[in-house]
Amino acid sequence: APSPRSYTTLRDEAVKLFNSLQQLESERDPVPLMQGVLQTCLDLPPLVDEIYCQLVKQTTEPPAPGGQSDLHYWQLLTCMSCTFLPSPPVLRFLRFHLDRTENRFPTSEMAKYACFIREALGKTKGRECVPSLEEILVLMRRQEMICTVHCPGAPACSVAISSHTTAEEVARELVSRLGLSQSPNLFALYEQSRRREQPVGNATLLADVLTRFE
Repeated sequence: APSPRSYTTLRDEAVKLFNSLQQLESERDPVPLMQGVLQTCLDLPPLVDEIYCQLVKQTTEPPAPGGQSDLHYWQLLTCMSCTFLPSPPVLRFLRFHLDRTENRFPTSEMAKYACFIREALGKTKGRECVPSLEEILVLMRRQEMICTVHCPGAPACSVAISSHTTAEEVARELVSRLGLSQSPNLFALYEQSRRREQPVGNATLLADVLTRFE
């Protein structure tokens, strides 16, 4: 399929991704590398299962459980879980891996990531864009992003959103905050940039909108 990036065969790209994962262990700033892996998976969907399997392998019996290199893999697995759903067989395997990790290391950072990933998998429906650099940073800390919405005739409102928050959910919260719940008017979010201004569909994930801004 047409893509702004140049790709070779799936086999070659899988090898490149494996090399990227190896590099992730020692990367001081892993965020751009993580975003590159996610972008390749978005452009080449058959590689999603491949990366999930590689990440499960890398987080099984690591040399230093809970060490920096191990946690980098868990952080990328967290970003994957908020962006793509694996196929049913791989999903079952992944859930087994999460349960096994929580049972073996119940109070560890790995167990906290495993719990977060399990919850994310229950909400993820697929993304139009990969997570922004900001989103990856907050996912690495298992936190939410702060989204600023500018309201006509009112101060800008800051709203905490996750990777799964829709425009409809944010609009509903803002209507309640501004005391407009009884208003007969309809309300929507608009996306405005130098190139375009358009309403944001109710089901659109705000995280995708923020990635486009980035």
